[in-house]
Amino acid sequence: MMCHSRHPSSLPIPVLALALLVTMGSTASALDDGLARTPPMGWNSWNALRLDINEDLVREVADVMVEKGLKDVGYEYLVIDDGWQIARAEDGAIVVNEEKFPSGIKALADYVHSRGLKLGIYSDAGALTCGGFPGSLGHEYQDARTYAAWGIDYLKYDWCHSGNQSAPDSYALMRDALSEAGRPIVLSICEWGTSRPWLWARDVGHLWRTTFDIRPCWDCGEQTHSKNVLIENFIGFTKILDLQVDLEPYAGPGHWNDPDMLEVGNGELTYEENRAHFSLWCLLAAPLMLGNDIRDMTPEVHAILTNAEAIAVNQDPLGRQGRKVRDDGDLEVWSKELADGSRAVVLFNRSEEEKDISFAWPEIGLPQSLSLKVRDLWRHEDVGAFEGSYSARVPSHGVAMLTVR
Repeated sequence: MMCHSRHPSSLPIPVLALALLVTMGSTASALDDGLARTPPMGWNSWNALRLDINEDLVREVADVMVEKGLKDVGYEYLVIDDGWQIARAEDGAIVVNEEKFPSGIKALADYVHSRGLKLGIYSDAGALTCGGFPGSLGHEYQDARTYAAWGIDYLKYDWCHSGNQSAPDSYALMRDALSEAGRPIVLSICEWGTSRPWLWARDVGHLWRTTFDIRPCWDCGEQTHSKNVLIENFIGFTKILDLQVDLEPYAGPGHWNDPDMLEVGNGELTYEENRAHFSLWCLLAAPLMLGNDIRDMTPEVHAILTNAEAIAVNQDPLGRQGRKVRDDGDLEVWSKELADGSRAVVLFNRSEEEKDISFAWPEIGLPQSLSLKVRDLWRHEDVGAFEGSYSARVPSHGVAMLTVR
């Protein structure tokens, strides 16, 4: 059943209290397998290529991740999305599409591993995947053993054709299957936030989608329902951003809110919009899964995706998800606490004109009396020491991304 409202603050008070107690009580049983201690970084085939995938493409992408320096800044997972599978054998084993992957997934995993990367794969908790191929329903343990034997490192597990299945039960079943398969595999829960996974998924998966699918646009689409029927399930990154507010308490090392893959370099997003999208996903401690065709990206897109200073904010070991600390209509201030006690700050301008955006130290949890050093992470320079507050000129649909120490 689809939810009418997506955030814990919209739950009735008794239900919210119970949900929070359940979440707090699950801390001891939260996944503690050493995986995803910082948000996973990598590339996924879906946003740019949909079902148009094959083993030659995957090998080429692996080479590009190494040769263009993406691996060096932290991108490590190469995830094959829907369309690699074709049927099930008589014994129930999943069958690889041999026209697309004639060498098999094991050989492909060996190649990806030889480049110092990790291979991810896709399945679905329902009978069929979103593309209409065999899902894992009824074959969870069999599929998990197969993935482990192939050398898979990451499973994106979708929620199409799931009928009236229980999401917590279905995903816990695959968690248990992966646990017994004998290989460390990151479990990416992809049920679109419909059952508020931030309330139950901490001890089930390493990351969970919080919204419906992203599209490469500024603010297109609506995430709405009528009588439990989904009206629109594709939305732009600013609308997804809005749906992350108040979810920050549920994220941390080993368990992450996932606002979906990056659309940087896709569609008609401008340079400033691409940079804003990336900056905000870094501040949110979101998984950084590239969704563009990295074989053919502009130097500007490459520079955005390999900004080591922005990525360091995302990968900060404290594992705090950034939060919105002020909203003045089109002008917003977002802040994230870092492990060394400093703050990362994103000043976000949604308006159609260049604007000045300022913030005071107490808004980001620092004493007003301090003189603090500010660094601009896109200009890659220290801009000076300031007392009490800071102001920057921010382009339309753009950001200033800073650290305050």
